[in-house]
Amino acid sequence: MPLRLKVNDIAFFERPLVFARPFRFGAVTITASTQLFVRVEIEVEGKGRATGASAEMLAPKWFDKRPHMTEAQSLDGLRRSLAIAREFYLANRSFETAFGLHASCIGPQVAACAAEDIPPLAAGFGPAEIDKAILDALLRAAGANLFDGMTGNIADIDARLTPDLDDAAIARFLATRKRLDRVAVRHTVGMDDKVEGEGGVADAGENAGARYFKLKLNGDPAHDAARLARIGSELARLPYATKVTLDANEQYADLAALGALVDRLDHDAALESIAASLLYIEQPMPRDITKASPLGGLAARNFIIDEADDSYDAFPQARALGYRGISSKSCKGIYKSIINATRAAAWSADGRHFISGEDLTCQAGLGVQQDLALGALIGVTHAERNGHHYVDGFADTPADEADAFLAAHPDLYTRAGGKVRLAIHDGDLLTGSIAAVPGFASSVHPDWSTMQPLKRPTPRVSQEQTV
Repeated sequence: MPLRLKVNDIAFFERPLVFARPFRFGAVTITASTQLFVRVEIEVEGKGRATGASAEMLAPKWFDKRPHMTEAQSLDGLRRSLAIAREFYLANRSFETAFGLHASCIGPQVAACAAEDIPPLAAGFGPAEIDKAILDALLRAAGANLFDGMTGNIADIDARLTPDLDDAAIARFLATRKRLDRVAVRHTVGMDDKVEGEGGVADAGENAGARYFKLKLNGDPAHDAARLARIGSELARLPYATKVTLDANEQYADLAALGALVDRLDHDAALESIAASLLYIEQPMPRDITKASPLGGLAARNFIIDEADDSYDAFPQARALGYRGISSKSCKGIYKSIINATRAAAWSADGRHFISGEDLTCQAGLGVQQDLALGALIGVTHAERNGHHYVDGFADTPADEADAFLAAHPDLYTRAGGKVRLAIHDGDLLTGSIAAVPGFASSVHPDWSTMQPLKRPTPRVSQEQTV
C-alpha cells in the first residue's frame, strides 16, 4: 500500500573525484569532478522517522552543453538546481505520497530554474536526487526492498504528469515487474580510449569480459567511420559474439550529417561487423535540432534520445519523430524512467519501442547500486557501466566506507589491486544483495562525517530578466 510522508530535512554533501583516465565524450573531456551525496530525513505517516540517501556524480557540460557555459558554470547550475528543489520539497508540510510530492514540485522547479537560466534537463537533476533519497527512506520505514516496494507501488506513481497513460497502466506495469538477477555490462569506449593492443577494446583486463559495447562518436562521419572500422576489427578478435550501441552526445549537426553516417553503416564493407551488431544510435543531434527533425527513413537504424529527455512528454514527442527508444538514468529521475518503461511496454506489442540503460559515470557505492536496481526493476537487460572503468575503484572514498559496502554487498564488489572494486561476473552485474535489504539498493549509507557540505551555488538571472 502507498505510504504518505513529509520531509523534515534535506542535506547535500560532496567529495572530490579524480579519474584514473580521461573520459572524452561529445565536446568535453573529464579528468576530475565531484560526487554529490544527498541525505534526507522524513516522517512516514504511522511509522515514524527514517533517513535515506542517494549519490551521483556531477557531470560537467552534459546537462547544459551551451557553448558559452564553462564547465564550472555548468556544475554550478546543478548545485543551484539542488538548492531550489530543496526549498520546494521542504515547503510542503502536509503528508503526501512520494510521487505526489515529486509531482507537486517538478513544475515549479522547472519554472524557477528557467528564471535563473538553468535548462530543463539540469532543472530536473535536483528533484531526481532528492526523490531517490526519499524513496530510500520510505522503503526503510516500510521494511521493504526496492523491488517488493515498487511492485506494490509504494510511491503511488500515477498518470497526473502523463495524460497519454492512465493510472491502471502504470499499476499493471509495476505489478508485473520481476527483478533481473543479472544485468550485462555495456563497456564504454570513450573518444580518448585506446582501440588496439594492450589496454584496447579487446583486452579482457579493460573490458571485464563485456559482451556489449558503447562506442562514442564525435560527429564527423568520416572520422567516426574510420574509428568504428578499427573497433570492429578488434571486437572480431573476441571469442564470443558482441553487440554495440553508438552515442554521439549531440555532436551530429543535423540530419544531413547523420544521414552520411547511416549511409556508411549501410554500404561501407569495413563497417559490416559494426552495422550487423548495432542495436541503436543514441542522441546523435543537439536536443533542439532533435525536437524539430523527423528521422524519416533513417529511423530504420533504431535511434533513442538521451539529453533530449528533459520532460515527461519527451518520449511521446520523440516517438512521433521516428525514435524507438529512450534512456533510463537515475540522474534524470526514477519516476520518469518508470513512466517511460510503462510507455515502451504499452507501445511494443511488436517489440519496436524500448528503454535502455545508460550510465553517466555512476560511481561505486550508492550511485551505481541505485541505478543498477532501477534498471533491474524496469527490465533493462544490459546497461552502460563506465564509472568503474574511468575511476579507480572507490577512488578516494575512505577505506572503512568502501569496506562496509564490500561486506554488505559481496556479490557486487571485490578487492583487487589494493582497492574495493565493482565485481563483474562473466560480463554481468549481480543484483541479489541489492534486493536483500530494506531501502533503495543498499544496506549501508556513506560516512557523512568524511564529506564537505555541497558548495553554495550563485543564483543566476536569465538574460531576459537583465534586458
